[in-house]
Amino acid sequence: MATAAQPVAKKHDDGAADLERVTDYVEEVEGNTEGVEDLVTQLTTNRAQKAAEKAERERKLARVTISKDDVALIVSEMEVTKVVAERTLREHDGSVVNALTALVNG
Repeated sequence: MATAAQPVAKKHDDGAADLERVTDYVEEVEGNTEGVEDLVTQLTTNRAQKAAEKAERERKLARVTISKDDVALIVSEMEVTKVVAERTLREHDGSVVNALTALVNG
């Protein structure tokens, strides 16, 4: 009877060794997350910086004064929407010639 108990104990020891290998692997993977945390922080910072730059650009464009007549001219001549005409005029500091040139070339 003593011989039958020994193989059972050995079988359980093999399971413990497998569990130890899995635990070691998990600890190794968790130990490598320091660089990932730094990258996530850097990506978050970059996104925030790009959003701030975009918001600043939109504020600058909103300050540019444009004429309703210029917008109407671009809409009728280039067959673009009013929004596109206004945006293009603002991007070119209200210059109709430059805005038309950009629309033709773009």
